Amino acid sequence: MQNKKEIISYTVGIIVVILIIWVFASFTNNDTTTVVTDNSLTATSTVYEGDSPMDIFAKCLTGQDLTMYGAVWCSHCLNEKKAFGESFKYVQYVECPDNVELCTAKGINGYPTWIDGAGNKHEGEQGLVSLAKITGCELPNEVL
Repeated sequence: MQNKKEIISYTVGIIVVILIIWVFASFTNNDTTTVVTDNSLTATSTVYEGDSPMDIFAKCLTGQDLTMYGAVWCSHCLNEKKAFGESFKYVQYVECPDNVELCTAKGINGYPTWIDGAGNKHEGEQGLVSLAKITGCELPNEVL
């Protein structure tokens, strides 16, 4: 009986430690994904050691306050997202069907539409080279 209690006690202790680590990690994780689900936008672009060149490029776009407005069903939006690969999570993005008022206020007429920090609209697929020119962000060598 004593062994059973010890095993249960150790198991509970391990679970508690794992939960504490998980909670601590969730509060200290500084990676940010900017996806708008309401009418507020905040540009975040912290670069971390170990970020890929494409992560850095995507974060630079966000740091320059470039925002993509699109829709999940839009094939041109999908092309833009695919160009970034996993790094798209760092691009400031607004899903217009979920944010109709914001997109209407911004004058979004088609997808994708990119709006830069100065408020200039860039409608249609831009591609990475064009986005680099719009923002001055350095395009990763692997893309050139």
